[in-house]
Amino acid sequence: MELEPDVALLDVDMPEPDGLEVLEEVVRRELPTRVILLSGHAESDPMYRAIAAGVAGYLIKTADRDTICDAIAAVVRGETVLAAEVQQALAGELRTRSGPSAPLLSVRELEVLRHTADGCSAKEVAEQLDISATTVRTYLSHAYDKLGVSDRAAAVAEAMRQGLLE
Repeated sequence: MELEPDVALLDVDMPEPDGLEVLEEVVRRELPTRVILLSGHAESDPMYRAIAAGVAGYLIKTADRDTICDAIAAVVRGETVLAAEVQQALAGELRTRSGPSAPLLSVRELEVLRHTADGCSAKEVAEQLDISATTVRTYLSHAYDKLGVSDRAAAVAEAMRQGLLE
């Protein structure tokens, strides 16, 4: 990165690389930039991933200007800012992931894997789900890790064996 801002305000769904990928790169490079992500929807899996990766703030795009400015100021002070919708979705995701019969894969990972099982390429899945092909590959990679496999065919087979796919 040529510039090293104190705070970066990024859209989760921006074109490649998406906001989560930029966050992961900032963390990987150990840059001092604190990242606030904006999302148009309260989808729990990306929120969970962002928080696990070290996001400094996560807001919904409907937030007004004052809320966004206050969040930037709080993040500069070293605080973490999560919108109420994000807190609620995160709490639900934590309950789901920690429950005794918790699904092994997130909703989005299952959705991507279902399309993959139907024979769709990463590009086709991306078009159907309105996400980037890189994001599709990221979801597949997470699914591979969780299922303990290394490729698409094995992931589909293992998910079917566990009753996650029909």
